[in-house]
Amino acid sequence: MNETITFDDFTKVDLRIGTIIEVNDFLEARNPAYQLTIDFGDLGIKKSSAQITTLYKKEDLLNKQIVAVVNFPKKQIAKFMSECLVLGAVDGKDVILLNPEDKVKNGTSVN
Repeated sequence: MNETITFDDFTKVDLRIGTIIEVNDFLEARNPAYQLTIDFGDLGIKKSSAQITTLYKKEDLLNKQIVAVVNFPKKQIAKFMSECLVLGAVDGKDVILLNPEDKVKNGTSVN
């Protein structure tokens, strides 16, 4: 387990639901990854790099809703600017994306 945080620390993390609208191979990444374009509704469109190639094909990711942290600072990965962090459960090298059970409005807050 990581260090204990306070509830106030947790409330600073902005978790939102978004829909993947574009998926591209990220050939410049050190580890196999995709470049994702995600629609967060009123928050706009954000991009993310995700090492999820072992379990997901590009066509399976299109229109899939995911959970992401949207208030991290942008991070440059190779020549790509990642604007959010897609969340997943890590099982060895596999990442299983977290997503809502039912379709919800893009930009919906996760509490």
